[in-house]
Amino acid sequence: MAALGVRIDKWLWMVRVFKTRSIATDACNAGKVKMNGQKIKPSKEVKTDEIYQIKIGELDKTVQVIDTPKSRVGAPLVPQYLTDLTPEEEYNRIKMLRTKFEYRDRGEGRPTKRDRRQIEFLKNNYSDDGDFSEKE
Repeated sequence: MAALGVRIDKWLWMVRVFKTRSIATDACNAGKVKMNGQKIKPSKEVKTDEIYQIKIGELDKTVQVIDTPKSRVGAPLVPQYLTDLTPEEEYNRIKMLRTKFEYRDRGEGRPTKRDRRQIEFLKNNYSDDGDFSEKE
């Protein structure tokens, strides 16, 4: 079932971590794919039970190799080939980064100068972790 001697860039593409193989190769060359804290080359062969740290944008993803497919697999089959060890807090952190905090009801138009100053005051003087006590 497992293909022997699969390169890390090809494996990352096969299990849909990256959209294209060239993007996976570029990520390896840029040092965004690591094993035990060490940057790895795109030509490194994947072995069972190895754990890789992959930086995709702001996300620090950690995956463990279970097996290597013969070719690119469909999304429902990905769990057969890798285990996602990324902590749930990391996904929550990314979700919070993408959340739009400045919400205005439809039809209110652009903020006035006074509204903008109040928004900036709130952004600058209150913490991001939900604690609404003033920063010093």
